[in-house]
Amino acid sequence: MFATKAAKKKKLMDMPKIRKKAEGLGIKPGRMKKTELIHCIQTAEGCTPCFGTSNGQCPYTDCCFMPDCLKIR
Repeated sequence: MFATKAAKKKKLMDMPKIRKKAEGLGIKPGRMKKTELIHCIQTAEGCTPCFGTSNGQCPYTDCCFMPDCLKIR
């Protein structure tokens, strides 16, 4: 299943929320860039570190990073 319009309209996660999520997983964000930090989070959650590689389509409709990811091409 590919992303729907509704999935694309989900709210974007800002860096403070992303850092908080990372810290909750035991990741020290330091000065990591957004993409690198999200890849670390995805790996820690047992997911494929695929953020930013979707090219506008993504089968992971429940991913909290999807709206940001779909913007990157």
